[in-house]
Amino acid sequence: MDTTAFRDELIRLRQHRGLSYRQLSALSAVSHSLINDLEKGDRRPTFKVVAALDTALNARGRLTATLRTSTPDDVEGEFEALELAQRAAASDVSGETLEALEHDANLMAMAYATTPPAELLPRVRRYLRFVDQLLDGRKTLKQHRRLLVVGGWLSLLRATLHIDLGQRGPAAAHMKVAAGLADQTDQPEITAWALETRAWDELIRGNYRQAVELSRHAQAVGPPDGSAIVQATAQEGRAWARLGDPVASRKALRRVEAMAESRTPPQHPEHHYQYDPAKAHSYAATTLAWSGDPAAEQVARDVIAELEADGARPRRIASARLDLGLALLTGTKPRADEAAAQARAAIRSGRIVPSNWWRVDELVTSVARAGSPEASDLREEAATARPTGDP
Repeated sequence: MDTTAFRDELIRLRQHRGLSYRQLSALSAVSHSLINDLEKGDRRPTFKVVAALDTALNARGRLTATLRTSTPDDVEGEFEALELAQRAAASDVSGETLEALEHDANLMAMAYATTPPAELLPRVRRYLRFVDQLLDGRKTLKQHRRLLVVGGWLSLLRATLHIDLGQRGPAAAHMKVAAGLADQTDQPEITAWALETRAWDELIRGNYRQAVELSRHAQAVGPPDGSAIVQATAQEGRAWARLGDPVASRKALRRVEAMAESRTPPQHPEHHYQYDPAKAHSYAATTLAWSGDPAAEQVARDVIAELEADGARPRRIASARLDLGLALLTGTKPRADEAAAQARAAIRSGRIVPSNWWRVDELVTSVARAGSPEASDLREEAATARPTGDP
């Protein structure tokens, strides 16, 4: 694993905040000598150390993000290490192997926000194969359950990636596996996330009533203090917006805001399955834009400004530009040229996944209907940039 990006970002963040090694050590509980060694590249960072430094520096996942880009050789190295540890263990499934699997599953969930799905999918697939192999080995009941839980999360992530790529057959199969493993291990949070993800899939397919029902089911089964219940409520609000019911949509938004305000921001807000209260603002922009609410424009502009300042959410920025584009076309004086500019910026970001490309089509069509002279060129650019695997 190349840690150059991590070292550079650690140095930049520490110096930007004017902290000495000892001051950062006091904030993070990481020894000042280790911090010095990390910046020099003399030692490799562990997940626990990176998490502590990320929190102390208020980096919102940026330090963790520097360790996420894995080359094929990196992935091979990870598995070589896992397999070596496994052979050295006295039992078929060691505690070290389970901890490594759980750790890497979390890293992949964090990588989801910034890694193209076609790049992340092979890695998730291979880890699932490794989990499957371990299930055939000797282990205690506790170890067996831990394997099933990590398999449930990885299956859910794999299903989500297949949805993003427009591969609905594999998505349905792995969603079923995730739900089954959640039932076996009594993991209602995985069950609720599976329902919420299915709701999103139904929404992008235009089955808005089904999306509402699945979202409500997720809210009913998800733990009250979990993340899935918040995301499912936001999903319900978006579905009501597509159904043309602004009252129901607004009610869902208010519930999301109330839940987001009562939650402590997670240590790793970029983790796909840990709800980040900042998401409430982004989801509000989308919901208001789909409802044709005049407030959508300012909310979308605020979201873009916040995300650009944060610098770690390129996919969410692209979606917010689509929201702003739609918002600019509402009212009596649509600003088609500016909407076209937002559409073009979203397209050129390369961050719109295949499953979300319908939103680009919707905005491009709306720009054309508004009479923008740029509509023809914009349509051509969208057609050229359309990613493979589009449903």
